[in-house]
Formats: sequence, structure tokens, C-alpha cells
Amino acid sequence: MRLGIFGGTFDPVHLGHLLLAECCREQCRLDAVWFLPTAVPPHKQEGELTPAQNRIDMLQLAIAGHEAFSVSRYESDRGGVNYTVETLAHFREQDPAQELFFLLGADMFHDLPHWRQPERICELALPVAVRRAGEPALDFSLLNRIASAERIEEMRIGAVEMPAIGLSGTDIRQRLATGKGIRYRTPRAVEKYIEAKGLYK
Repeated sequence: MRLGIFGGTFDPVHLGHLLLAECCREQCRLDAVWFLPTAVPPHKQEGELTPAQNRIDMLQLAIAGHEAFSVSRYESDRGGVNYTVETLAHFREQDPAQELFFLLGADMFHDLPHWRQPERICELALPVAVRRAGEPALDFSLLNRIASAERIEEMRIGAVEMPAIGLSGTDIRQRLATGKGIRYRTPRAVEKYIEAKGLYK
């Protein structure tokens, strides 16, 4: 099975996340995509996150009806800080036969050399760099010290382009905190859930 792993805080999930996942599923011919909400992201340990169960609920509402999409509770159930290399190693041990693809926006892709054991990450899964239309070209030379030339070429061939969509969880939270609407920024079911739970006020 060709399995895409898409990690993030998803606080909250929005249409940009869903479009990225769908573009990767289609262009990389993935059999499934797992949305992997973090418990405590290593690079955001000082921030406050919405409780994991709320973020999982919103993800499940957002992907309902898409047979290839599902939510993995692995990191949120473990709690604490989780590192990508450890998570990918766990998934590899669970099913060595599946082919793993690690989905990354352009900013995170360019930062990959600074992550914990980036060489091992590139061995466990193929990093899939996603560039929004109109953004600068991806710089694969940044990966020269963490991956072989053959692996980097696989990444270059497997890179994904998605439509430009200027959405972020930060913007959605700020809009809600100031009483603005978020219609058409996140699925309607997620919008209604946020309203019912009084999140981000």
C-alpha cells in the first residue's frame, strides 16, 4: 500500500489542508492518507493547543465521506513531544510492506535538514514536497547532506503542486477571536463544531 502521512496541529483543520492531501493522493497515486494530529509539536512547545480530542473531532468531520482519508491518533494518544522519525519508524515496524510518503508544505520541506535524524526520515519515507502555484521553486540542494542523489531525485520527481490558497490555522483563530466569520475557509461541519464548542473565542 502507498500510504501518505500528513502531520500537523490542525488547529483547526481548514480547506488548505484538505486540498494539499487530495493533491498528494492524486499526483502520488496514494492508496490512503492518514492525518496525524500532533500532541505537542517539537517546534511549538510553548504555545497553547486546542485539546487533541477537539482537533481529532474536527478532522473526522472534515474528511467524512472520503474513503482514502482517515485520522491516526498515534501521536495524540502517546502525548508529549513526538518526533517524526520515531513516528515513521513505528509505522514502518507495524507494516514493513507498506510504502510511506511523508507530506510536507514547502516551508517545512526546506527546514527538514534541521529536524531530528533527517537522514533516517528520508530512509523511512519519501518526503513529498508540496508547492503552491506561484511560489518559488523548491530547493532540493538543501537536502544534499541528508539524502543520496538517488533519493533526492525521487523527491524531485514526486514533488506536488497545488493551487494557491492563502489559508492558515492562525488566521482562522484570529478571525474567530475578533468575531469575524470563517465561512468557506473550513468545512461547514467544522465551522458548526467550533461554534457549538465555543472554540477560539
